[in-house]
Amino acid sequence: MDLTHEIRDFLMTRRARIRPEDVGLVAHGKRRVPGLRREELAQLANVSVDYYTQIERGQVAGASDEILGAIAEALQLDADETRHFFILVRAARSRSARPTWARDAPQVVPDTVRAMLRSLETLPALVQTQRLDVIDANQLGRALYADAADPDGGTLNLARFIFLDDRAPRLLVHWESSADDAVGILRVAAARAPDSPRITDLIDELSTRSDDFRTRWARHDVVGTTHGTMTFNHSALGRFALNYEALSIPRARGVYVVVYSAGPETRDADALKLLSAWAATNSETPHPTGGESRIG
Repeated sequence: MDLTHEIRDFLMTRRARIRPEDVGLVAHGKRRVPGLRREELAQLANVSVDYYTQIERGQVAGASDEILGAIAEALQLDADETRHFFILVRAARSRSARPTWARDAPQVVPDTVRAMLRSLETLPALVQTQRLDVIDANQLGRALYADAADPDGGTLNLARFIFLDDRAPRLLVHWESSADDAVGILRVAAARAPDSPRITDLIDELSTRSDDFRTRWARHDVVGTTHGTMTFNHSALGRFALNYEALSIPRARGVYVVVYSAGPETRDADALKLLSAWAATNSETPHPTGGESRIG
């Protein structure tokens, strides 16, 4: 991934979404492109136009955190976007500073995490990477995503499923939201591991094969959300909504346990009980990892 281009495109897309009147400026003359001009953004960030232009072009070697913070504030970046901006800048400054897990080292599910998955008998749980590979799951997790299982027994990649599998809009009721989140997560992953062939190859594949992905990728939106609600339309159980929480694993950087739950005494909680009963009678449910708990 070309980090210079990433910084440029990220800042330009953030600048384009702000109207002068939104930040107390008077718009003068006809504008060829939407949003703030470079000189207006520089004024808001209290830096020279030449200096801001240098940063927008990805020349960030000497930029201080104070200046970067001022630019983030002027662009009205949220917490996830600000974090993403700083990650891009730091990655551009020094390749040697990138974490070792970002260089496509095999990601292994620790035995303690596997034991935790098995102990969650009433809640679906997955182990997934920032590339959105599902590398392990408990029985209820397999049952929840049974409609997404690879017919050939390969590892389930949620991004590939969302954008390239016709079953996705049927299983994921709010498909548009899931698609936005998947692209935002991959954008963050690519910034943290810009030299990762696995991430780059996946992005290239999706960009080539999916107009929906390509359009979203061009927006440069990022997602760092670790919790939310998903509505499923399960082929055997119908529609229900589950809350989810993604928990990072310190021993396996870039790997998360995603646990799904429902509020007590709700129809969704009843659906979880039915899912458990269905899983018990469908023990041959395909494993999303193709039977493996390790990727390389």
